[in-house]
Amino acid sequence: MSKKLFPDAAAALNGLLKNDILIASGGFGLCGIPERLLDAVRDSGVTGLTFASNNAGIDNEGIGKLLRTRQVKKMISSYVGENKEFERQYLAGELEVEFCPQGTLAERMRAGGAGIPGFYTKTGVGTLVAEGKEVKNFDGQDYVLERGIVADLALVKAWKADETGNVVFRKTARNFNVPAATCGKVCVVEVEEVVPAGSIDPDSIHLPGVYVQRMIVGAPYDKKIEFRTTRSREAV
Repeated sequence: MSKKLFPDAAAALNGLLKNDILIASGGFGLCGIPERLLDAVRDSGVTGLTFASNNAGIDNEGIGKLLRTRQVKKMISSYVGENKEFERQYLAGELEVEFCPQGTLAERMRAGGAGIPGFYTKTGVGTLVAEGKEVKNFDGQDYVLERGIVADLALVKAWKADETGNVVFRKTARNFNVPAATCGKVCVVEVEEVVPAGSIDPDSIHLPGVYVQRMIVGAPYDKKIEFRTTRSREAV
């Protein structure tokens, strides 16, 4: 039995959760979100959390569940649509929000995981995103300094892993999960399946096991739809 595999999400997070920590969470909308681990964070009762995540799921899904219970103090995010509670708390001054362009957020996580404390980018120059940040000119062009993100804890959702923690993501569910995983001091992954060590083609591994400290099997999952649109069937 793998020493990294825990029986459930609560067990995998035991000893890792504290008030006021920074958590990097993978996912894009409802695609590739670590829902079992997020439920366990909610159930733990910790408060004052800061989340670095592309968005906060939708109302009462993903990080949205933690917004409902007022356990989130700050969001570092790119997109906040589809979540009315997020919007309400932000406009009421109850939630601190650091807006970050999507590519910049991914690179901030990647940089943190690579030991790079900061980098310069043209994205956001001359906008509210650049307020309070250093701007430097390179070859006649202005660039804004962005800091790498190093999280206390990374929560990740993957398709499958082997017993040593080598991870494979499925299609677009990879999204922010890889940079989130690498920037966490401790990374916990939930997967749909664990397979024997050596059974995954090395060229197919998206996240090496060296980044993964703990993991759980979260299956089965319900495939949730973030936003449904329909049209009337045309008359025959």
